[in-house]
Amino acid sequence: MKFPSRYVRLDQARERYGTRVDRLGSFLTKGDPLADAAVNALAVHPAPVRQSMVDRALDEGIDAVPEGPDALRALFAQLDRVPFWVDPERLDRGGAAFLRSGLLGGMVLGAYSLVAGYCSPGGNKPLAFSGRLSQDAPRRLAETGRFVQAVSSPGGMHRRGDGFKAMVKVRLVHASVRQMLLRSPRWNAPAWGLPINQYDMSGTTLLFSYIVLDGLDKMGFQMSAEERMDFMHLWRYGGYLIGVDDELRCTTEAEAKTLWELLSNTQAPPDDDSRALAHALLDSGVTAARTPVERVRAERARVAGYALSRHLLGEQFADWLGYPKTPWRHAVRLFQSMNERAGDALARTTGLPFAKVDRGTRYWRFVVDNGLRGVPATFEMPDAV
Repeated sequence: MKFPSRYVRLDQARERYGTRVDRLGSFLTKGDPLADAAVNALAVHPAPVRQSMVDRALDEGIDAVPEGPDALRALFAQLDRVPFWVDPERLDRGGAAFLRSGLLGGMVLGAYSLVAGYCSPGGNKPLAFSGRLSQDAPRRLAETGRFVQAVSSPGGMHRRGDGFKAMVKVRLVHASVRQMLLRSPRWNAPAWGLPINQYDMSGTTLLFSYIVLDGLDKMGFQMSAEERMDFMHLWRYGGYLIGVDDELRCTTEAEAKTLWELLSNTQAPPDDDSRALAHALLDSGVTAARTPVERVRAERARVAGYALSRHLLGEQFADWLGYPKTPWRHAVRLFQSMNERAGDALARTTGLPFAKVDRGTRYWRFVVDNGLRGVPATFEMPDAV
């Protein structure tokens, strides 16, 4: 089978992972049939009409949309069929575990998870084509924060929860972008495969689950074994809702680690788009500054942000991305050590870890509200890339 040219180092990967390499490569040309069909069926309607159908289906159920196309009904039949393995209490506990990380979770998400996604020279193309991150990085980051906040909040992933709704809307956004890019003469399918394909979708799910756990470890934040399993459970269901193939939805950290290593070992180093996206993200605080005082603070924070991202990504990727080397990297290691010692002390005090959930919730509320600046994140299907 011939794979897109972005799929590299296959002989070396086969020596370690065997036939899974070829199986995974097939997902580079697979999309999300249910969401793709729904988006194509909705495309005959004006944007307000199709968005109204989706919103009513999410708020009241698909039966509240009698005029909805059959493809939309088929999509919601899958969404409303909760898999047997889903445990609503574990979903809430997984979200609480992340909220408990507070500021550290936000740091890991911004300086590690998102940047690690940009490092994929094939997977970053849909975002690079939009130009949106470099033009409006603060807004996009705030919307990502709102997405994570909604998913992690109590009841967020229950059927009427904000996290459930955000997952479905983002799934339809992905399908819309996929269809538009397929029609674009600029899309290089032989090199990149299908836009927002299953290979990349599975990687994105890992960025919000396995990579978050890895990053929190590197920051010295401690989670119990049960919290880690609950967090993986949350994002396994997230993968189901957002359209990731069941073969690529990881149940355990060990499965996620193997898949991440296989994804990492079959892609080329970061490219120019990777560098542009990463620097736009880390410069976003300066971009969003509204006063000279805010700008000075943001410029100082940017230096620390690059050091933090270097610590989390590792020296090789940081060098590939053109990160500066600053003395702040030593402060990051000290910060990690302090967190580890504080976590050890906290673990010996019964009940205290859970007292941090409210504080983390307040942190995410502040970050999202401050970033969105009164304009809600609606996650609506776009009319153009």
